[in-house]
Amino acid sequence: MITITQLEYLVAIDTYRNFALAAEKCFVTQPTLSMQVKKLEDELGVKLFDRRKQPVVATDIGRKFIDQARTVLSETGRLNDMVKHHLGDVSGDLSIGIIPTLAPYLLPLFAGSLKRKYPQIHLKVEELITDHIAEKLKNDQLDAGVFVTPYNDHAILEEPVFYEEMLVYAHPDHPLLHQKKVKVIDVATPDIWLLSDGHCFRSQVINLCALEPTAKHELPFDLDGGSIETLLRIIKREGGFTIIPELAVSDMHPSDRANVIPFSEKKPLREVSVCYSRQYVKRRLIDLLAEEIRLSVPAHMHRRDRGELVLWK
Repeated sequence: MITITQLEYLVAIDTYRNFALAAEKCFVTQPTLSMQVKKLEDELGVKLFDRRKQPVVATDIGRKFIDQARTVLSETGRLNDMVKHHLGDVSGDLSIGIIPTLAPYLLPLFAGSLKRKYPQIHLKVEELITDHIAEKLKNDQLDAGVFVTPYNDHAILEEPVFYEEMLVYAHPDHPLLHQKKVKVIDVATPDIWLLSDGHCFRSQVINLCALEPTAKHELPFDLDGGSIETLLRIIKREGGFTIIPELAVSDMHPSDRANVIPFSEKKPLREVSVCYSRQYVKRRLIDLLAEEIRLSVPAHMHRRDRGELVLWK
């Protein structure tokens, strides 16, 4: 008879592509894990993994079997979640991924508050780019992700929580700050600083400004960076400008805020969502996370109709 434990071992091996690492993640010895998988294969009469390959990969029938195992484990988890909800039990581990252009500004707003309201929730946070978060969601390595949508992946469910304005930040002597109105066409210039490839905010800025990603620039040096704060510090010393998200302005010194200017046309917005795999389990905890994030941002950021959404995919 197939057991839940055996299914958990199969999914762990498929996720980590290594028997030793899978055993470590399941808190068992490798011989124990290997024995249970071999026992299951013998009972089924098929090989679920090709052990000759490194990293380990599932066979064709193994791929189908493991996909179904993920569904079974997800449904089992929902049963436990349903009982917890009925008993009013708000506890458990909640692992989330959050993108670097949100983490330094959004995490301080909601993480502490969530923990104080629900002390039995153990929150674990990883800062990752969007594609890495999505991959971990689909492999059950994260419970939820906080990133910019639409992501357009049928395996990922998206729950929008707020809409963040995109603003211009420029050196104090930059001509943009002396214009009465700043239009999108004004920022399609060679002295714009961008984040490195892989960041959704970079893609949004490129789409907003209709930039050629490989176009030549007029900057003092090339920067392959993933931090908005790094861009701001460089601009203060070296000149130029960039586009920043609204939450980045909240903790700025007044002298830096003077270097921020909105677009005069309809506000460009990015949609921020709490995302999870279609096989999600911890619905109650994910709902609490989404609600806490909504409460943590200013009320005007809940409105999608205050601007125009900028896509990045």
